[in-house]
Order: sequence, then structure tokens, then C-alpha cells
Amino acid sequence: MGGFQKYQLAGFLAAGLWLGAGTAEAASPEDEARLDTLFAELAEPGRKDWERIESDITRIWSRSGSPAMDLLLSRGNAAMEAEDLPTAIEYFSALIDHAPDFAEGWNARATAYYMMGEYSLSIADVQHVLALNPRHFGALAGLAFMMESLGEPDLALEALKAAQALNPNQPNINQAAKRLEQATGDAEL
Repeated sequence: MGGFQKYQLAGFLAAGLWLGAGTAEAASPEDEARLDTLFAELAEPGRKDWERIESDITRIWSRSGSPAMDLLLSRGNAAMEAEDLPTAIEYFSALIDHAPDFAEGWNARATAYYMMGEYSLSIADVQHVLALNPRHFGALAGLAFMMESLGEPDLALEALKAAQALNPNQPNINQAAKRLEQATGDAEL
């Protein structure tokens, strides 16, 4: 990762832009109210039904409000599942071109880039996701795993802590955070 991009990302995380400063995608008032309720539930430590809550949140996030855009997302996801990543990226890029304020388009393309090992492109898309949807725990976790792979454990830990604040029950995030806390010396004794 280039120095400028690394410091830009560090500033993004340090400024707390991941937590509420972005412009959220247009969701119905009912969806916004439902998301607020779901996030309050998800943030409760010890929740046994956290996976259902996560699923409910991602289901809401995946609705663009346009059948055509939902179709592009669906076709891109099908291509990604078939491991046809170039085709998936084409679908997701078309989705982003037509619906640039739909965070899941950016998130899906970031995932495809990640799967291709194109971390710089994935990180750039994750920044769009978090600007549009600051509570996107999946994007934060993905960012953390890329930062760790790029030899940036402090940035990785910061992103994981942000994801943990949203969902303290996700075992993969908790295990990775604990490991990075020990590696960086941030572990509580």
C-alpha cells in the first residue's frame, strides 16, 4: 500500500468517519428505524441470535430500491460464487455507475477485488462503502484483514475494534482482535 493511501486511510479511521459521518444511502424511514433497532440488538454482548440479526441487517442493506440494480447485484454475486471474478466486477462496476450511492455495490466489488488479491482496489472501494454506510461491520472486518496482510497491524486492529463496537459477538472478529492486540502490545493484562 502506498504511503499516501496508508495515511489517508489512517486519517479516515482516526477521524471516526467510519462511525456516522458519511452520507447514508437512501433507505426508507421504516428501514432506517429497523436498522437502528437491529444495531442496538447486535451491540448487546452475549447475544445468542447475533447471526440472525446480522442476516437481517445485510438483507436490508442489499435492497437498492431498484429492481434493475438489485438484478445487477444478484448477477454479480452469482458470478462471484461461480468464481468468475472478472464478470462479477463488470456487474458490480455497472451497478456502481448507475447507483453510486448504493453502498452494497461498492462492498460487493471490494469483495471481488479482495478475492483477486487486488487489495489497493478493494481498499478504495471499502472507503466508499464506509463513507456511504459507516456501520458496515463487514467492510470494517474486510479492511482489517487486508491491513493485517499488508503489514499494518495497528490499522487492522483499529478497524477490528470499530467492527467489534458494532458487533461484539462475532467470534472471527473477536479472535482476530485479540491476536492483534497481543501482537501490537495493546492487550490488556
